[in-house]
Amino acid sequence: MTGRSIAVSMSPGLGSVAVLGGGVAGLTAAHELAERGYRVTVYERNDTPGGKARSMDVPGTGTGGRLPLPGEHGFRFFPGFYRNLPDTLRRIPYPNKSGSVHGNLVNATECLVARDCGRPNLRFPVRTLLSLPVPESLLPSALVESVAGLLDTALNLPPSEIVHFLGRLLVHITSCELRRIEQWERVPWWEFIRADAMSREYQQLLGVGITRDLVAVRAEVASTRTVGRLIQAFIYNLLGRGNDGEIDRVLNAPTSEAWITPWEDHLRGLGVEFEFATEVEEFVYDGGRITGVQVRSTRGPASRTAVADHYISAMPVQDARAAWGVDLRAADPQLERCDRLRTAWMVGVQFYLRTRMPLVHGHVIHVDSPWALTSVSQAQFWKGRDFHSTYGDGEVADCLSVDVSAWDKPGILYGKPGVKCTPDEVRQEVWAQLKAGLNGAGQRVLTDTDLHSWFMDPAVTGLGGPSPSNREQLLIHPVGTWYDRPSSRTAVPNLFLAGDYVATDIDLATMEGANESARQAVNALLDADGSTAPRCRIRRLYRPPELALLHRLDEIRYRSGLPHLFDCG
Repeated sequence: MTGRSIAVSMSPGLGSVAVLGGGVAGLTAAHELAERGYRVTVYERNDTPGGKARSMDVPGTGTGGRLPLPGEHGFRFFPGFYRNLPDTLRRIPYPNKSGSVHGNLVNATECLVARDCGRPNLRFPVRTLLSLPVPESLLPSALVESVAGLLDTALNLPPSEIVHFLGRLLVHITSCELRRIEQWERVPWWEFIRADAMSREYQQLLGVGITRDLVAVRAEVASTRTVGRLIQAFIYNLLGRGNDGEIDRVLNAPTSEAWITPWEDHLRGLGVEFEFATEVEEFVYDGGRITGVQVRSTRGPASRTAVADHYISAMPVQDARAAWGVDLRAADPQLERCDRLRTAWMVGVQFYLRTRMPLVHGHVIHVDSPWALTSVSQAQFWKGRDFHSTYGDGEVADCLSVDVSAWDKPGILYGKPGVKCTPDEVRQEVWAQLKAGLNGAGQRVLTDTDLHSWFMDPAVTGLGGPSPSNREQLLIHPVGTWYDRPSSRTAVPNLFLAGDYVATDIDLATMEGANESARQAVNALLDADGSTAPRCRIRRLYRPPELALLHRLDEIRYRSGLPHLFDCG
């Protein structure tokens, strides 16, 4: 340990819990525990809660009584197959028609696949098949673009390859869980869909595009179990099976306004205490238990020890494992295995525009962009507020929020990966890649004169120097990741794990995974404490009952050493 250690009591005694980390996992754990009568303190290294999910003010941008421009780590996306997180949103009061934060979710109805080299973009609706409203992509203003994009894709993607891909999806969907864990978890998505033998269009759309834009990892190494599980969830969402809502949902205001701040207020009302600007240094392990956690204020050098009966580690994996000492790691081998978990940069850039830019009523996938960009025009979803009069200096009308998934690939302007670029080179590179996909086919959508300013999460530091860093990295899912993901219950009776790296049913580093893991951690704590309080309900991804027979058949075949019935080799 380092620094001066001063023991401070957090009202120790039956029922006190220290939650280390104030992101979605930590806030979910605090919420569930406080509702069950526990005394909870959340320790968070940032000045505000929310972790990667929060929005943040762009310093010095609010003038004339307006709010600062809203920045973020990356845009928020709430698929309809999320079911645990929406349950939490319904339990956060908010003054709207629904009476909860869940009412701040609005449907995005379309998706645009942007293509480079002058090729037509592909626009398609994203609604469940039971939805009655006509998507904007089927209205005359967008029909020409939709048809042109479909024809272009059809001409470049042979029908035989589409049939082949659907066949591979059928194999995964009808595979038993044992085969998925023991076989498909070890097979890269690229190999599973046999991309090497297919056209470039197939590789770009169904190999590279899906994995980089949705899972943030290269298709050549991405776990088939994880990728297939995500695609399967979207398919069932499309069919309206076991989902909370429409396929693509976003918030109707900046994240902290619409969700995180009301959540903090509600938790304080439940008695939760917060200690912000407080960084965890090390768990103190003695006598087979955690006896305290050494923490340090980010505003000063002094360390102190926070004490509670129970501890939930809800920090990102790279921070959590740095705080697990040698003795603690020896007490539970799964903590040691977490060293093999991999993280990568997936951080966004926000571009503030002088005119409204509703590119599509939903997300844009820039499938040909080297840096695997996805974007959303946000002002169109923030109904009831005028961007000009609410934020900034009165000149900004929209925020084009862009997620950058591939920071290790050369760009189109400087030929360097993002981690080697200066901040301004990153800005210019992302802007150029956006224009390459959106300004083709005779269109001029983005113009340099319309760009007012830009922002990137200050968690990213050192760009252009020898040691670039991102404090808010994302767990990625190369093959074998599942075997190293820990459970929420540890071998230490008063230590529990929550976070998007913990093993969950959704098996994806998401807000839903963070929420699900926190529910698991709370249930494990309740068991260890002998509590009679009701356990948190955990909703699994939808399993269609009509496939149960095929799953049982495949399990018999797998245990007998036979390939999947539909896997032709």
